[in-house]
Amino acid sequence: MITTETTPNPNSLKFLSEKTISEAGTEEFQKKDLNEIKNNFVKNLLNLKGVELILLSDNFLSVKKTKEISWEVLKPTVISHINDYFQKNDKPILTKKTTKQEKNIDSNNVEERIIKVLDSKIRPAVARDGGDIKFKSFKNGVVHVELQGSCSGCPSSLMTLKQGVQNLLCHYVEEVKSVEAI
Repeated sequence: MITTETTPNPNSLKFLSEKTISEAGTEEFQKKDLNEIKNNFVKNLLNLKGVELILLSDNFLSVKKTKEISWEVLKPTVISHINDYFQKNDKPILTKKTTKQEKNIDSNNVEERIIKVLDSKIRPAVARDGGDIKFKSFKNGVVHVELQGSCSGCPSSLMTLKQGVQNLLCHYVEEVKSVEAI
């Protein structure tokens, strides 16, 4: 059964499933990258009128839509696509692999501590709102992160970044002075 939850971003909706959606971690896909996407479910969902971005996580996916289409129209179609996939398949939409984030991490101790705080304290809260946060770099006291899913373009994301993420990272990792989204 698929249930939905609203997110702080009015153009994003979170679709929750009892089944595993991604065993490969959290991945974001955008309509602008459609030609490079290999996953048929993801391609079909991004081809729906009004869908501009989807984020797949372990037990949910978030859909970010354009303003031109209403959730009244789009929501049943997305639910139908998810249900149809799981009726025909016994495996998650994304299967296990090494994520981009795991590949790019070097063994810098400060970076490891930053990632640990992001993974344990911040990512679960961001996921509740249908989004994700990815570590990109750390240089001269500044952490660069990428906000994905519902957080991408959300009106409250800058406040969340500065008041939530930055405060937590500064508290737990003394080398961090500020956090910026890229």
